[in-house]
Parts: sequence; C-alpha cells; structure tokens
Amino acid sequence: QVQLVESGGGLVQAGGSLRLSCSASGRTFSGYGMGWFRQAPGKEREFVAAISSSGSRTYFADSVKGRFTISRDNAKNTVYLQMNSLKPEDTAVYYCAARPAVFYSVSSQRDEYDYWGQGTQVTVSS
Repeated sequence: QVQLVESGGGLVQAGGSLRLSCSASGRTFSGYGMGWFRQAPGKEREFVAAISSSGSRTYFADSVKGRFTISRDNAKNTVYLQMNSLKPEDTAVYYCAARPAVFYSVSSQRDEYDYWGQGTQVTVSS
C-alpha cells in the first residue's frame, strides 16, 4: 500500500503560481511512477503530468505544457507540481497518483495508477 497526501492548493489570481506537493508513505517511493491529475466540476478527471520512478522522464498534457513542471525527491518521498502562468481553466481539484514503475515509463492513463491521494483544491480567479 502507498498512502498519498497532497498539499499546496489554494486561491491565486490568473498569471500567478502555485506549487503542489504530494507526500508518500508506505512502500518504497522510488519504485513508483507518479502522476498528477485534475478534475473540474462536472468534468472527467484528466491527466496533467507524469514522472518516471527515477525522475529522468516527464510527460505533460498539451494544456499545461510550458507552464507546469513536475519533479520528485525520492529522498523525501515527495513529488511536486510547479504551476506557473495559471489560468482560470486550471481551476480543479488536483490529485496525485502512483503506479508501479515499469523501467523509465510514464503514463497518462488513469487506470494504470493504483493509488490516489484525496486531492487539493486549486482555484484561479480572473
């Protein structure tokens, strides 16, 4: 089992920045690829970003490419999502998720992730 806890959400004006953190406990963190997803009211949960177990590979949704970065610190069992140039359409609950590592792969597929956090709200005002 892996327990995930997100933090860092909040209210920010358009153009601003936030950094989300996701702390993991349980099994060896470095054995898991990590992802961030988000869900806006009335919409499906969608992929945002992913990072491989070592941190050597990252992958982003087109909607956030160039504005968001994902990183991890395996010594601290934490993955981060740095969000810059935020837009009102980025408003959502953000979830981190973990999937068993497969070499250096990254994935945008929700059903490949076995563990999920409870989510943190991000609200971007115009």
